[in-house]
Amino acid sequence: MEREIKKVLVANRGVPAVRIMHTCRDLKIKTTAVYSTPDRLSQHVHMADSAVHIGDAPPGDSYLNIDRIIDAALKTGSDAVHPGWGFLAENDVFAKRVMDAGLTWIGPPADVIRAMGDKIESKKIAASVGIPVIPGADDLTTVEEIIQWMEREKVEFPIMIKASAGGGGKGMLKVENHEQIGTALSQVRSEAMKSFGDDRVLVEKYIERGRHIEVQIVADEYGNVVHLYERECTIQRRNQKIIEETPSPSLDTGLRREFCNAAVRLMQKIGYVSAGTVEFLFDAPNRKFYFLEVNTRLQVEHGITELTTGLDIVGIMIDVAQKKPLPFMQQDIVPNRWSLEVRLNAEDPRQFSPSFGTITRLHSPQGPAVRISPGVYEGAEIPPYYDSLVMLIMATGADRRDAIRVMDRAISKNLRVEGVKTLAPLLLSIIRHPKFIEGEFSTRFIEEHMEELVSKFIEKDSEDEMLKVARYVAEVSALGTPKWI
Repeated sequence: MEREIKKVLVANRGVPAVRIMHTCRDLKIKTTAVYSTPDRLSQHVHMADSAVHIGDAPPGDSYLNIDRIIDAALKTGSDAVHPGWGFLAENDVFAKRVMDAGLTWIGPPADVIRAMGDKIESKKIAASVGIPVIPGADDLTTVEEIIQWMEREKVEFPIMIKASAGGGGKGMLKVENHEQIGTALSQVRSEAMKSFGDDRVLVEKYIERGRHIEVQIVADEYGNVVHLYERECTIQRRNQKIIEETPSPSLDTGLRREFCNAAVRLMQKIGYVSAGTVEFLFDAPNRKFYFLEVNTRLQVEHGITELTTGLDIVGIMIDVAQKKPLPFMQQDIVPNRWSLEVRLNAEDPRQFSPSFGTITRLHSPQGPAVRISPGVYEGAEIPPYYDSLVMLIMATGADRRDAIRVMDRAISKNLRVEGVKTLAPLLLSIIRHPKFIEGEFSTRFIEEHMEELVSKFIEKDSEDEMLKVARYVAEVSALGTPKWI
């Protein structure tokens, strides 16, 4: 029996909160924003129909405070909760608490979130449906045990030590030799306990020159599971994605079918509902792929899939939460464009250190074939407490080169951010790099080409503008007022 959602509390901030509110507006569904003290003037607060202050700056006092978020939903008459991405989006305890409070959870079931949130458990399930997994071990707790495992399984360096409950690039370190194992093991455990409350680790063979490819899935409560094809997410810094595209330039038709069918098979096995992704590591030279994880939430890069398929994934999540069946079948999904996304973070493009402060000037890219998913406005503050994402810039074209051309125009000609540093110079250098244009890259692309990328930076600041004005004034003084004035 279908249920109607009339008001959604968005348990997030910034870009994800704004993105969800746009779809709610389209569907004539009211929204509630929650905000911390430094976010009181944020864009998502302005957009919402109602807003509730839930605590001070630290996430534990605000965006991770389950009691205050649920209380805010009940007090504002919200009947559903959408978690976005990050914060509590993959927290099974939060999902269950939302449903126990009589609210509708816009996402997968809590038991699925719990099972897939454990990398050890998820690998076992993936293997049970015939999906290859990276050689690894989940019961190693000491340096000696790791060394013994490597000798027994004939695994050579490098290896990767990961937090079992990790995600989003957190809690993982690459280890190059015996001397690094002890330090890496301690560091991963410490970060895992701090970020996820679980210090168990997973040790895996590191796949050299791997590519990161994920498959977007949507599913309803009636057993319908449909893939919306794949996204390439290989360009990363510090294990976190900054450029994504669809389709993947790494795959041919046969491999694409294998990836997508494997993802559907896994999601059917676990009884998945709502939107989610199955992530794989692709060993391109050997044409092998391995299961990485399931993301039981909306992905940051979902927008490029929307551009190529014409679907609204957030809208599908809301419809599924209202117990509606998917309105399409697999054969109805026919992508017909190439789409590219860059994540514009407030970071120093050379060291990736966060850049906080007031955005004194903001001009977002415009023009044909460009889509912006914003999270701030001119005059807004970038606080030091949260993710530094300013906006998502998406470009689309008839083919890959066309999409890259549009993205080049969006970043180099139309984008202007002042007051904080952003990754814009690095992003522009990457999409102009011959290897990127040719589709020849791995997850180590930035690491391998950083010096060359930095050397190509073209940066502008307010001094450039003042020099232009001064030069114009000098010309008028010397040559007189132009006739066109």
